[in-house]
Amino acid sequence: MNIQETRAYLSEIKKYGSVPGLDSIKRLLAQLDDPQEKLRIVHIAGTNGKGSILAMVESVLRTSGYRTGRYHSPVLFDVREAFQVDETWISSKDLCTHVDKVKSAADIIVAEGYPHPTSFEVETAVAFSYFLESAVDVVLLETGMGGRLDATNIVKKPLVEILASISMDHMQFLGNSIEEITREKAGIIKQNTDVILYPSDKNIYEQVKGICENKQARLVMADKGAVRILCQDIDGQSFSYRSSRGHYYEKITIPLVGDHQIYNAITALEVLEVLKKYFCMGIFEFEKGFANVKWPGRLEVIGKKPYVIRDGAHNVDAAKQLAQFLEKNFTNKRIFYIIGVLMDKEYEKILEMMSPYAKEVYTVTSRSPRALSAEKLAVCAKKYYPYVQPMGDVKTAIQTVLNQADEDDVVMIFGSLSFMKEIEEIRYDGTLSESCRA
Repeated sequence: MNIQETRAYLSEIKKYGSVPGLDSIKRLLAQLDDPQEKLRIVHIAGTNGKGSILAMVESVLRTSGYRTGRYHSPVLFDVREAFQVDETWISSKDLCTHVDKVKSAADIIVAEGYPHPTSFEVETAVAFSYFLESAVDVVLLETGMGGRLDATNIVKKPLVEILASISMDHMQFLGNSIEEITREKAGIIKQNTDVILYPSDKNIYEQVKGICENKQARLVMADKGAVRILCQDIDGQSFSYRSSRGHYYEKITIPLVGDHQIYNAITALEVLEVLKKYFCMGIFEFEKGFANVKWPGRLEVIGKKPYVIRDGAHNVDAAKQLAQFLEKNFTNKRIFYIIGVLMDKEYEKILEMMSPYAKEVYTVTSRSPRALSAEKLAVCAKKYYPYVQPMGDVKTAIQTVLNQADEDDVVMIFGSLSFMKEIEEIRYDGTLSESCRA
């Protein structure tokens, strides 16, 4: 297949939907001689922060000289983004090669009378196949949704399992209580492994602890109380931390903003402490790796004078973090919101939660087939904001707001990861003027 045929195939198989369970991915990978069993894997589940934590871990590993493979979703810009070696997207040629290989395996399964693998199962198999051929030292593997029945959970014994921040999301698939969702996420925990948990409330901790005890797994929860914040501003933050193993990190600096990123960072530090058993890393690599971490689309400043910030806040927990960031950094500033959401999210709760910080809202319809229309979102937003205007698209919304905003104002673009690509497209096309670029 050429790249156009490959993209068409990956798009076409989305019709098979989402089917939780491991039987199909097991059959598919067996046809490929189980590449996942020949790889060293770090596995992560959670509601928010998975990508940020893995980005930090990867940056330190790469700084230490190791070759990394990374599989994550959803992608912001292109399907190739999901499959990365050393933070570089898979080439079109390699994507075609590995999709073709997995397609042949899927065709055999279907010929034997089994259902066609889902899109996520096919892409997960592509990731394992590509990483094995690329001879990576370690794979950073992110669940798609949930954990217990997620296709990535075919992995038998990761080097370490990570549970990022857990909150209410995807309730139609994972359950209607935090207990049910935690059980699904913690389903990635395997017998006699190391487990690192993001700083969590007692209820989540006790539940994860019980699962770990049943599986003789060693649990560490990153400790908020061991953090001392040294500096915070719009360009980044630094902190000190004493890990569960007693190691004192005098100063860790990250270019990512928001208190939650500090908690993601200490989670990553605890993960790296475990990975020291398998990889040679020192304090220099830790400090440099954290300082150089990149993770686009998460509280990312893309313009100044006025500040233009984009964030993929797409659920209530992420909106809470965004609200805290605005309150801490932009008190008494005029803030404009540009918002686009997916129809299956708790968008009314998000709108209400964010309402104390802005009076002017511009709603947009993202390109996702699951997008809520700008008009419907505007109707809901009018319950909480004095001025609401539906717009045709993100570009029009940004142009409209920048024509009104003063240098000291703030333009906050959020609501879904699905329209981060649209923002990237207009970031450099003149819509954000030279005086407004970071």
